Amino acid sequence: MKTVLSGIKPTGTLTLGNYLGALKRFPTFQNDHHSYIFIADLHALTLPIDPKILKDNAISIAAFYLAAGLDPNKSTIFLQSQVSAHAELNAILQNFIYMGELSRMTQFKDKVTSLNESAIGLGLFSYPVLMASDILLYNADIVPVGDDQIQHIELTRDLVKRFNHRYGDILKMPKAELNKVGSRIMSFSDPTKKMSKSDPKGNIDLNEPSASVKKKIMSAVTDSGNTIYFNPEEKPGISNLLTILASIRGLSIPEVELLVKDFSYGQFKTLVSDEVVALLTDLQSKYNQIIQSGYVFDVLEKGKKKAELIANATLNEVKKAIGLW
Repeated sequence: MKTVLSGIKPTGTLTLGNYLGALKRFPTFQNDHHSYIFIADLHALTLPIDPKILKDNAISIAAFYLAAGLDPNKSTIFLQSQVSAHAELNAILQNFIYMGELSRMTQFKDKVTSLNESAIGLGLFSYPVLMASDILLYNADIVPVGDDQIQHIELTRDLVKRFNHRYGDILKMPKAELNKVGSRIMSFSDPTKKMSKSDPKGNIDLNEPSASVKKKIMSAVTDSGNTIYFNPEEKPGISNLLTILASIRGLSIPEVELLVKDFSYGQFKTLVSDEVVALLTDLQSKYNQIIQSGYVFDVLEKGKKKAELIANATLNEVKKAIGLW
């Protein structure tokens, strides 16, 4: 049985993009994989964040994991910061990745364009090292990611080759797995940009009221044409809505194109809106029940203990290999 690992940063409220690109997929692994799904709260520290917001977001993500269908008896759900092996392996692996490699990371270069040099923290620069530590601690075979994270997985694979060449077959080689449909949901206000937690006009919060959801989808930027087909270059807005509908219904893009080929733009947006509202209404109902029950805290405590067993075993192997007691 293979091992799958993934996590989400609690830097903001979760969006429809987070659900379709990640949360919706997580439960599909747990029946035939060792499934480790965590809240990446250490990663959230790379930029300033209010402590209360960080804690609240972490609990909210855990509740949405459960609402989306993760079963704590089949998946290990935990807070990254509660398993100290993440920080310790990160400190070790920093010595096996080079500054030149980190400086070439596209995501880092994109983020620092909006920051003054004096505001760029070391954690932001070395983010991929901690990400590699997360993956390698659990001997992950599969890492479900969006296309913007592929470069980080490739760096992790390079690190495994380098480390194992020096010390023997210690670290397991992971492989990235992209979602065929829905891995990249775009903004409603600017469909050339990925949906982001920091773009309230262009995203849909998983806890957003139905009226607001409908308004955003009905006013989503499209184009001046009147035919519906998938072409992200020519029709980014329409293509984004097709992707959303396909992901929700579990269909391919061609199947969805056939379904709506005779629709007007207004009819198409109404259909997408109805589907999203139905999805979120059900998800929010489950989420609210979970939050009110306090069940999340029991799940995270149980997950911490399970995660520590394998994480500490891997860490000890690494320490022994490199000569640490």
